Amino acid sequence: MPPAKKRRPRAYDHLRTRTAVLTQFAHVRDAVAVLTPDQLARPTRLGDWTVRELVVHVATGLSSVTRALALPEPPGPGPRVALLEWPSTTAAHAARIAEDVEEAAAGRPDLGTLFEEAEAGFTGAVPATGTGERLLSVRVGSMRLTDYLVTRTVELVVHTDDLNEALGLEIPYDRQALAACTRLLADALADRAPGGSVEVRVPPFAVVQCIGGPKHTRGTPPNVMETGPLTWIRLATGRTEWARALEDAEVSASGERADLAALLPLLG
Repeated sequence: MPPAKKRRPRAYDHLRTRTAVLTQFAHVRDAVAVLTPDQLARPTRLGDWTVRELVVHVATGLSSVTRALALPEPPGPGPRVALLEWPSTTAAHAARIAEDVEEAAAGRPDLGTLFEEAEAGFTGAVPATGTGERLLSVRVGSMRLTDYLVTRTVELVVHTDDLNEALGLEIPYDRQALAACTRLLADALADRAPGGSVEVRVPPFAVVQCIGGPKHTRGTPPNVMETGPLTWIRLATGRTEWARALEDAEVSASGERADLAALLPLLG
């Protein structure tokens, strides 16, 4: 059987993605503004991080765009890190990210000012026009601006869910940010395990085929996995285990090839 062809990367609109990033950041900013010292000191599911360290990470994640745009554009005809490669690159930088967050959390006691500066810097630096083709030098390598903004939707949506879990809140999810996050992680799965034997459905945002083997051509495919966006994001980022999601009926999986446990998580 010839090797499965990889799908063409999905295109993201620069302006819509920029708006999605700002909208989701504003949702987090508004929630952080009313947190008490007790809430900020609570643990999260992210190792030793407290809520305070988590929200500092959210703010510095947005500021990373501003910092990258302040640097000269890296040389080369194109990006060194494609968008679908990004999920696989994150684990290698986790220790350095944790160090940076701890340093920032210790040095910036005023979270309100930190969020205001991050938002103002992003709004001023990221153009509200154009196609976002400019290359950025970021932690994982050089990336297109629009692609890096898509990674910011992942960071924002995932950490909004972390905050909701830690605090019992209902910080809302911007629909476009949730869609971009869901689609990137679904496409990353298809890129990691190319093929057409399993159909992964995450309504209403994504449908991808993956895993080599017999490909269906019509009707209901024999191997189908279906779940909602937040459950999919939790699976793809290791917040939820495959077996637990099945047991809790948060995932439906039919067919002998529809077990994705060996491919998850996608994000370090």
